[in-house]
Amino acid sequence: MSGVTKNVLELLKAVKDTRTFDRVLDKVTFLSHAPGKVICEMKVEEEHINKLGTLHGGLTATLIDNISTLALICTGNGLPGVSVDLNISYMSPAKMGEDILITAYVLKQGKTLAFASVDLTNKATGKLIAQGRHTKHVGN
Repeated sequence: MSGVTKNVLELLKAVKDTRTFDRVLDKVTFLSHAPGKVICEMKVEEEHINKLGTLHGGLTATLIDNISTLALICTGNGLPGVSVDLNISYMSPAKMGEDILITAYVLKQGKTLAFASVDLTNKATGKLIAQGRHTKHVGN
Protein backbone atom coordinates (compact mmCIF):
# COMPACT_ATOMS: atom_id res chain seq x y z
CA MET A 1 0.00 0.00 0.00
CA SER A 2 1.45 3.39 -0.98
CA GLY A 3 1.94 6.18 1.54
CA VAL A 4 -0.73 8.28 -0.16
CA THR A 5 -3.25 5.41 -0.01
CA LYS A 6 -2.44 4.87 3.65
CA ASN A 7 -2.89 8.61 4.37
CA VAL A 8 -6.24 8.70 2.56
CA LEU A 9 -7.52 5.59 4.34
CA GLU A 10 -6.37 6.93 7.72
CA LEU A 11 -8.12 10.24 7.03
CA LEU A 12 -11.35 8.47 6.02
CA LYS A 13 -11.21 6.33 9.16
CA ALA A 14 -10.64 9.41 11.34
CA VAL A 15 -13.61 11.15 9.71
CA LYS A 16 -15.85 8.12 10.18
CA ASP A 17 -14.85 7.70 13.83
CA THR A 18 -15.53 11.31 14.79
CA ARG A 19 -18.57 12.65 16.61
CA THR A 20 -18.43 15.84 14.52
CA PHE A 21 -20.48 16.65 11.42
CA ASP A 22 -18.09 14.78 9.12
CA ARG A 23 -19.43 11.49 10.51
CA VAL A 24 -22.10 11.76 7.79
CA LEU A 25 -19.41 10.28 5.52
CA ASP A 26 -19.34 6.98 7.38
CA LYS A 27 -20.98 5.16 4.45
CA VAL A 28 -18.50 6.39 1.82
CA THR A 29 -16.24 3.67 0.44
CA PHE A 30 -12.83 4.58 -0.99
CA LEU A 31 -12.31 2.79 -4.34
CA SER A 32 -9.17 4.15 -5.94
CA HIS A 33 -6.81 7.07 -6.38
CA ALA A 34 -4.20 8.44 -8.72
CA PRO A 35 -2.19 11.63 -8.34
CA GLY A 36 -4.83 14.34 -7.86
CA LYS A 37 -7.78 11.98 -8.36
CA VAL A 38 -10.00 9.97 -6.01
CA ILE A 39 -12.98 7.71 -6.71
CA CYS A 40 -15.40 6.73 -3.94
CA GLU A 41 -18.88 5.25 -3.83
CA MET A 42 -21.85 5.36 -1.52
CA LYS A 43 -25.29 3.77 -1.37
CA VAL A 44 -28.00 6.37 -0.77
CA GLU A 45 -29.72 5.30 2.43
CA GLU A 46 -32.56 6.71 4.51
CA GLU A 47 -30.21 8.87 6.57
CA HIS A 48 -29.00 10.58 3.34
CA ILE A 49 -32.33 11.64 1.85
CA ASN A 50 -34.52 14.72 2.03
CA LYS A 51 -38.31 14.87 2.35
CA LEU A 52 -38.64 14.05 -1.36
CA GLY A 53 -36.78 10.77 -0.89
CA THR A 54 -33.68 11.85 -2.81
CA LEU A 55 -30.08 12.58 -1.84
CA HIS A 56 -30.04 15.71 0.34
CA GLY A 57 -28.36 18.70 -1.28
CA GLY A 58 -26.42 19.46 1.89
CA LEU A 59 -24.93 15.98 1.89
CA THR A 60 -24.05 16.41 -1.78
CA ALA A 61 -22.14 19.58 -0.83
CA THR A 62 -20.38 17.74 2.00
CA LEU A 63 -19.38 14.93 -0.35
CA ILE A 64 -17.97 17.42 -2.85
CA ASP A 65 -16.09 19.28 -0.12
CA ASN A 66 -14.55 16.21 1.51
CA ILE A 67 -13.82 14.02 -1.51
CA SER A 68 -12.17 16.90 -3.40
CA THR A 69 -10.00 17.41 -0.31
CA LEU A 70 -8.95 13.75 -0.53
CA ALA A 71 -7.99 14.30 -4.18
CA LEU A 72 -5.92 17.29 -3.11
CA ILE A 73 -4.13 15.15 -0.52
CA CYS A 74 -3.42 12.63 -3.31
CA THR A 75 -1.33 15.18 -5.18
CA GLY A 76 1.46 14.20 -2.82
CA ASN A 77 1.65 17.54 -1.02
CA GLY A 78 -0.50 16.21 1.81
CA LEU A 79 -2.12 19.58 2.51
CA PRO A 80 -5.90 19.63 2.84
CA GLY A 81 -6.18 23.44 2.79
CA VAL A 82 -9.26 25.45 3.70
CA SER A 83 -12.29 26.16 1.52
CA VAL A 84 -12.51 29.46 -0.33
CA ASP A 85 -15.39 28.70 -2.68
CA LEU A 86 -17.76 25.81 -3.33
CA ASN A 87 -20.11 25.81 -6.33
CA ILE A 88 -22.57 23.01 -7.09
CA SER A 89 -24.88 22.28 -9.99
CA TYR A 90 -27.62 19.77 -9.14
CA MET A 91 -28.68 17.95 -12.31
CA SER A 92 -30.72 14.88 -11.40
CA PRO A 93 -31.92 13.16 -8.22
CA ALA A 94 -30.32 10.14 -6.58
CA LYS A 95 -32.99 7.98 -4.96
CA MET A 96 -32.78 5.85 -1.87
CA GLY A 97 -31.11 2.52 -2.63
CA GLU A 98 -29.11 3.80 -5.57
CA ASP A 99 -25.32 3.57 -5.62
CA ILE A 100 -23.45 6.73 -6.53
CA LEU A 101 -19.88 7.26 -7.64
CA ILE A 102 -18.01 10.33 -6.44
CA THR A 103 -15.05 11.19 -8.67
CA ALA A 104 -12.84 14.12 -7.69
CA TYR A 105 -10.05 15.67 -9.75
CA VAL A 106 -7.57 18.39 -8.89
CA LEU A 107 -7.67 20.73 -11.88
CA LYS A 108 -4.78 22.94 -10.80
CA GLN A 109 -2.70 23.48 -7.70
CA GLY A 110 -0.62 26.60 -7.27
CA LYS A 111 1.35 28.05 -4.37
CA THR A 112 -1.70 29.37 -2.53
CA LEU A 113 -4.82 28.05 -4.30
CA ALA A 114 -6.00 24.67 -5.55
CA PHE A 115 -8.98 24.01 -7.81
CA ALA A 116 -10.93 20.75 -7.94
CA SER A 117 -13.91 19.35 -9.80
CA VAL A 118 -16.20 16.60 -8.51
CA ASP A 119 -18.79 14.53 -10.37
CA LEU A 120 -21.47 12.53 -8.59
CA THR A 121 -22.93 9.96 -10.96
CA ASN A 122 -25.43 7.13 -10.74
CA LYS A 123 -23.29 3.98 -10.71
CA ALA A 124 -25.79 1.90 -12.70
CA THR A 125 -26.71 4.43 -15.40
CA GLY A 126 -23.74 6.82 -15.48
CA LYS A 127 -26.21 9.72 -15.28
CA LEU A 128 -24.74 12.89 -13.76
CA ILE A 129 -26.37 13.73 -10.42
CA ALA A 130 -24.35 16.79 -9.46
CA GLN A 131 -21.13 18.52 -10.35
CA GLY A 132 -19.11 20.70 -8.02
CA ARG A 133 -16.15 23.03 -8.19
CA HIS A 134 -14.10 23.58 -5.06
CA THR A 135 -11.41 26.20 -4.50
CA LYS A 136 -9.10 25.75 -1.53
CA HIS A 137 -6.42 27.91 0.00
CA VAL A 138 -3.32 25.76 0.44
CA GLY A 139 -0.70 28.45 1.10
CA ASN A 140 0.91 29.45 4.36
